Amino acid sequence: MFFREWERRAPGESRDIGRARALAGALGVLAPDAPVLTVVGSKGKGTAATYASAFLAAAGLRVCTVTSPGLRTDRDRIRINGQAVSEEELAILAAALEEGIGTLPPPSDGYLSPSGLFLLAGVLHAGRASADALVLEAGMGGRSDEVALFPPDVAAITPVFLEHAGVLGDTEAEIAQEKFGVAGPGTIVLSAPQSAPVTEVLRGADVVGPGGAALPDDLLPAGLGRAAAELGVAAARRMPGVTEPPAEALREVLASIVLPGRTSRHDVPGSATRLLIDSAIDRTGVAAALAAARKTWGTIDHAVVCLPDHKDVDGAIAELGALPVTFIRLPLPHLRFTRPLPPGWDVVGSSAITPESLATLGHRVVVLGTGYFTGHVLDVIDADTERLFVTSAARRPSGSGA
Repeated sequence: MFFREWERRAPGESRDIGRARALAGALGVLAPDAPVLTVVGSKGKGTAATYASAFLAAAGLRVCTVTSPGLRTDRDRIRINGQAVSEEELAILAAALEEGIGTLPPPSDGYLSPSGLFLLAGVLHAGRASADALVLEAGMGGRSDEVALFPPDVAAITPVFLEHAGVLGDTEAEIAQEKFGVAGPGTIVLSAPQSAPVTEVLRGADVVGPGGAALPDDLLPAGLGRAAAELGVAAARRMPGVTEPPAEALREVLASIVLPGRTSRHDVPGSATRLLIDSAIDRTGVAAALAAARKTWGTIDHAVVCLPDHKDVDGAIAELGALPVTFIRLPLPHLRFTRPLPPGWDVVGSSAITPESLATLGHRVVVLGTGYFTGHVLDVIDADTERLFVTSAARRPSGSGA
């Protein structure tokens, strides 16, 4: 159901936000009962959303988080207090959306996008689960994304760069304007540090610089994810009615955060191979991931990379240098893999990635690329993505008192 109209779309057809609005109205979710924190940007949205959600949960709120894409499965696009919904819950939500779509006219000049349908399912689930707060991650863009159907109380803008050029805009400034468009008249807007052209567009936004979350270093991720984490926490603090969590509760929850696919480390089952997996999509991200791997291991035996044409392939090539590389081409019709690659790189399809093939690449392997690809690798090695953080209530033994 989530992918049906997208898979049937005609060449040149785009997502139909008006039809998504009509579906939201049919579902009764256009005015959520809970305050909304929306995360937009080019990089770091998932990290910001996770840390914002964890902060709100530490403050005692029941938080529904909707992110895109999923880490391993579509279930983990929708979470309550960090826990992915079950197969049964997702099936129930899909049935509700199917019923709602049945009340709409058939598609004419656009389609209901998968990310938009998961977003609507998440907002619906938030109401049914009596969530106290919603944290929504934009699929792509801001004003043109389905997330704009739910004017946020707080918007967090992670670093913006030239991504989806020609779709969201032709310059950094135009792309920033599109993402900034998610904010309504009463929205509090916070931003990570940005380039000069983006900063000019985001005038009026509160900038969250290093140390802006007022958290100890050991509660924040290393590397590029730190700025997004601080932004998420700072944004969560500005949500209506939120009070500062007790220091011990905040430390407990933030210390429990795991970020699969963001410089996360994993064992390959049945082997001595260790992976560092990071959803790096540009030269800066690739450099940071390689630096983290070398800091941990000293050396890198191999890199497995998946970057479609619209990502910074040239920048990645420059940073990877003489490392042995296996390049992966995903069999997804909306992604193109036509950019020239170094002649020494191996090129294979995603089906070639198995625990056995990864184990042949050495003991220290870096996996880099889009969220779709890193999610595929997490699935291949059966990484645990069920829970992103643990609240005090989740730690409490079953049947115990308050």
